[in-house]
Amino acid sequence: MTVTNMTEWFAKGVEALHHDHVYLARACFEQAVTEQRSPLSSSYLALCQAKTRGTFSDAIASAREAVAADPANPALYHNLGCIYLLAGKRTEAIETFRQGLRVGGGEDITSELERLGTRRAPPVKRLPRNHPVNKYLGIVLSRLGLR
Repeated sequence: MTVTNMTEWFAKGVEALHHDHVYLARACFEQAVTEQRSPLSSSYLALCQAKTRGTFSDAIASAREAVAADPANPALYHNLGCIYLLAGKRTEAIETFRQGLRVGGGEDITSELERLGTRRAPPVKRLPRNHPVNKYLGIVLSRLGLR
């Protein structure tokens, strides 16, 4: 078909995704990918598949391929980070969002990182974070309002 059809399907998919109509968005992105495959439409399709079907390994692989094809696009990093969050891989998601910021990420990546928050340093820095002393000392200090 034509490029205009692909861009129309892509625009409808993005709009549907912003309105939380994930199934409609997935259908639009599937049509856009069949018309003309681009890294951006593949990335959005992977995000929709992760949200609707729960196929996280396939979605992560597709989103990584899209990032490898166009590593300067921060939207691809945002989509991959969101897929990681859906899959329960928080550390990979944070690292992906940070990579997206390095390539010029926008407000969406910044808001995701702010929503996730940052961890404070452990009370005893010489011990690992998961050491029982750090764990319980951190709980006690936070309940006392000293942390």
